Amino acid sequence: MIEISKENRKQLQVLLVEDSLGDVRLTREAFREVNDTIPLHVVSDGVEAMSFLERTGEHENAPLPDLILLDLNLPRMDGREVLGNIKKNDKFKMIPVLILTTSEAEVDINNSYRLHANCYLIKPVQFEEFELLVKSVNDFWLTKVKLPKLESPK
Repeated sequence: MIEISKENRKQLQVLLVEDSLGDVRLTREAFREVNDTIPLHVVSDGVEAMSFLERTGEHENAPLPDLILLDLNLPRMDGREVLGNIKKNDKFKMIPVLILTTSEAEVDINNSYRLHANCYLIKPVQFEEFELLVKSVNDFWLTKVKLPKLESPK
């Protein structure tokens, strides 16, 4: 297997939009175990997610993420609305958005894809399974997939 050295790898940025402190902790731990070179930026609601992307308020120096992990059930602005806003905006619509949620409802799955989610993942309850899910996200989205180079909006 050919390894790309850390020096030759672009520093990929991941934005996690998640309001559950437990799920944030699990995701951080899983990423640390799987790929500790990936900065995981965390916001806790949809309004803050849009502020991060638009680089406003306390997020004026935020990097443009290469990948977004988005929960659906968020306070202030839910994940469905965030997804719709991202995919309608020319500056952000090419950023892959992975829905990471507990909902197994067909309506949520269908609506997420209708809003152009790039994939829909159901959060496992067990840490070992969650770590495997994060490993598969890392192996595919952050290692194998060629992501677009996007210009920062500011």
